[in-house]
Amino acid sequence: MASKIIEGIPASPGIAIGIALKYEKLKPKVVKRDIKENEVDVEIERFLKAIEKSKSELHKILTLALEKIGSEGADIFEAQLLMLDDKMIIDKIIERIRAEKFNAEFIVNDEVEKYIKFMQESGDEYLKERANDLEDLKNRVIRNIQQEKWLSRFDTSRIVVAENLTPADTLLFSRNQVLGYATDLGGTTSHTAILARALRIPAVVGLKEATKFIKTGDTVILDGYKGVLIINPEQHLIDEYREKMKRISELEKQLEHFKSLPAETIDGKRFTMLANIEFPDEVEEAIERGAEGIGLFRTEYIISNGAIPDEDEQFEEYMKIAEKIYPHKVVIRTFDIGGDKIFRDYHKEDNPFLGWRGIRVGLDKPDILLPQLRAILRASVKGNVMIMFPMVASVEEVRQIKKMVEIAKSQLREKNIKFDEHIKLGVMIEIPSAALMAKELAKEVDFFSIGTNDLIQYTLAVDRGNETVAKIYQEFHPAVLRLIQFVIESAHRAKIPVAMCGEMAGDPHATILLVGFGLDELSVVPDSIPRIKQVIRAIKYKDARRISKRALIFKTQEEVKNYLAKELKGIIPEFEF
Repeated sequence: MASKIIEGIPASPGIAIGIALKYEKLKPKVVKRDIKENEVDVEIERFLKAIEKSKSELHKILTLALEKIGSEGADIFEAQLLMLDDKMIIDKIIERIRAEKFNAEFIVNDEVEKYIKFMQESGDEYLKERANDLEDLKNRVIRNIQQEKWLSRFDTSRIVVAENLTPADTLLFSRNQVLGYATDLGGTTSHTAILARALRIPAVVGLKEATKFIKTGDTVILDGYKGVLIINPEQHLIDEYREKMKRISELEKQLEHFKSLPAETIDGKRFTMLANIEFPDEVEEAIERGAEGIGLFRTEYIISNGAIPDEDEQFEEYMKIAEKIYPHKVVIRTFDIGGDKIFRDYHKEDNPFLGWRGIRVGLDKPDILLPQLRAILRASVKGNVMIMFPMVASVEEVRQIKKMVEIAKSQLREKNIKFDEHIKLGVMIEIPSAALMAKELAKEVDFFSIGTNDLIQYTLAVDRGNETVAKIYQEFHPAVLRLIQFVIESAHRAKIPVAMCGEMAGDPHATILLVGFGLDELSVVPDSIPRIKQVIRAIKYKDARRISKRALIFKTQEEVKNYLAKELKGIIPEFEF
């Protein structure tokens, strides 16, 4: 049988060769059934017990998620738990059972389907993704009303192939010997992609019709680097990929050597390697992998069930990390809430990622921002804490932020509470307007950090979670490169340092460019630190300057990538695009 190659979207790096398990989740059967007046309370009781059972299941899944992947992926399940507490929907379902006298599962299905249909037909990719979550939640409640069990275990190593996977599927399958995930639907920000990366399991999404061509038992190759699924590969392809896996494995072993070495080019140009983390507990791992500080500490993890802890509780968390990383620095980012991060004052928006999120929320809600600023300032007493603000779009916003910081400082002084009077303030450059205003913004703050994920998305006007257009999301697009270079040059003219904390900083293919542009600091997930150091230590700064300058003359991403691939191959032959 000839091989069939299907191209999708690379969602989680890695290669897997193995047997496919075609997964088709059975949806609960819902039958409409009349009930008598004396059965109404029984049906309501079945419904309420199913809600409690579903909460119990999700709490267990949430605990597993926190253990395995931390808060960024686990917040998906927190959001589902919040939905189970939605009093408006629960009351509506109970009211309909009483009034219409139909069985509970029929009413649940009918009522929740209205919301799902609205979200699916909205045309908004974010809402469509959330509709999948709601569908999953609805099926869980109905299954519990019907007291049916769902098994998520299999005995041998498998590559799971499915039309789509729910967050719970993706997480629970990881307890088995899952080699990889391949789905017809999804983009790089789909929950399957986010969780697979967090779990370090190779994944390809957006394969469109892969499940039409594949059956359980087929041999497949899943290439999470290139976004390719090969069904029934010919032997020479299997041999090629096994050889590639061997080279990657050997490369991974070599990387251990670089952990303790400085990020310094052959001709002595030194860069600072920092880590992006979410929990104070991750500090040890970051240092062990060679980090010289924390370049991005996300604070959203302390938000539980949409509730933001008070100032003292926040202070304890920030102080923990400030002490653990001392004498190195930590950059604490204020809440980047809104978008897909639900909090207590969250309200639905048509375009949430272009809506009320990040610093926009903080400036509108001083009762959220001021306690956080005071908590961070209190934790800065040793002088190694810096504050960074997300989603800044204008000079006016920065000036408002600085006023808020001064208010927080004066409130602490009134209480004789010590803090770092000279604490450094920075902004994330992740909106094109901020990038284009970099010269002016650089005069207002002490440092920049480029957030490439959003910067690319907004510059190219492409939702990277939308599989239909995900290929237009190009981190090597000439427009993106020119913006990054402009931001770095603007920062340096104002004599402030510039870091990068987006995913591009952790892509070794981009390292030569970033070094050549003169980026001062790279902040990446701890695992990526040794590899980035390896690339930096293999090049001369003067060569990186030449390569990055030439890369800017190309007009397409393809031309940039071909050029960089050729240059990188000459420096480190193992790396490939």
